[in-house]
Amino acid sequence: MATKEYAGKMLELDADGNLKNLNDWNEDIAKAIASEEGIVSLTERHWAVINYMRKEFIEKKDAPSIRKLSKESGVDTKELYALFPNGPAKKAAKISGLPKPKGCV
Repeated sequence: MATKEYAGKMLELDADGNLKNLNDWNEDIAKAIASEEGIVSLTERHWAVINYMRKEFIEKKDAPSIRKLSKESGVDTKELYALFPNGPAKKAAKISGLPKPKGCV
C-alpha cells in the first residue's frame, strides 16, 4: 500500500492516489493535496464543493459525479472546471479525501 506525507502525517493511499481512510482527512490535508494538484489556495467556492462532496459520500457511500455536482452543489459546470481544472469531480474528490468517483476515468 502506498503512503504519502500530507500536513506532517504519513497517510495510506488507494490505488488511484486518493486517501484510503476518510477519517484521516482534515482541512490542512485538503490544502496540502490542493497545493500538490496546482490549486494555490482554496476559496469559499472550493470549500462549498468539498463540503458537498463529503456530505454526499458520507450519506451515499459514493462520491458524486460531475453531473450531480453541477446540478446540486450550487456551482455550475463551467465554474467547477475553473476551480478544479482537468477533471473537476476526480480532483475535488481527491482534495476532499474521498475515493475517485465511479464514473471518472
